[in-house]
Amino acid sequence: MKYHNQILNLKYLFIKTFILISSIFLFQYCKNKSDYPGYIKIDSGIHFRLLKIDNAEEREFEPGDYYTADLIYMTMEDSIFFKGRRKIQVFEPEFDGAIEECFAILQEGDSAAFIIDAYNFFKRTLYVDIPSFIADTGKVKVIINVLEIQSQDEFQKEKQAFLSWIKDFEEFENVNLKQFIQNENVNVQPTNTGMYSVNIKKGNGKPVNYGDTITIHYEGWFLNGKFFDSTRKRNQPFKFVYGTEWQVIKGIEEALSKMSEGEKTIFVMPSKLAFGYTGSSTGVIPPFTSVIFEIEVLKIN
Repeated sequence: MKYHNQILNLKYLFIKTFILISSIFLFQYCKNKSDYPGYIKIDSGIHFRLLKIDNAEEREFEPGDYYTADLIYMTMEDSIFFKGRRKIQVFEPEFDGAIEECFAILQEGDSAAFIIDAYNFFKRTLYVDIPSFIADTGKVKVIINVLEIQSQDEFQKEKQAFLSWIKDFEEFENVNLKQFIQNENVNVQPTNTGMYSVNIKKGNGKPVNYGDTITIHYEGWFLNGKFFDSTRKRNQPFKFVYGTEWQVIKGIEEALSKMSEGEKTIFVMPSKLAFGYTGSSTGVIPPFTSVIFEIEVLKIN
């Protein structure tokens, strides 16, 4: 990859400079000066700032590697509009300034902050409109903390090992979910994906479409009725761009596709639509756990 060696050299310079003198000298030696204090600009136009460097042996980026990483997306005013853990297959960047470069230049255990073009991120990568709270010619901050990097072979071996014992866990979850539906007298048919919905309040008919910036309230429960999350209790509605990858779980995205502005509905979701075989990144929700979400669409822009 054409930027890989450039970044490795900068990382080496960062370590050496920090130990001997001060990290300030790193930016004096860099070929490309950044307009943002504390950041380095690479040839593709991306600005980056190393936050943590792992001391393990460097490995060359291979297109198709799988990255498990904690991600944070922010406006330039540091307002967070996404935070979560994802496993992402990273290929060769298709254009200069693509977010794939950000992943590809990091090693396992590394963490860095990036500033990238909003147009490249939303229009050319995610294929959605730029949110109204970000200027068309603006920038987006992305913080990436790489937890693990797997080759395609390593990923496939892990997947096969997982599939050898997953069946029993799935069957156990299916039995629990079926019993819950029967005990609660939920008299609706599930969707093709296995999700049940019970409407509480009708909306105004304005549907949720891809690229819309929507504001929602949600509350989440386990099947035993115990809360695990609530934007209402925090008094903090969740605002995001619908259809943007890595924003919400699959079940919430499917649920919103059936809703309109002002509507409130309860959804019962199997784990394959929620937090899957790994559970939530926080550890609050165990693997193979069906969940309940009450969702209200407050506003659609």
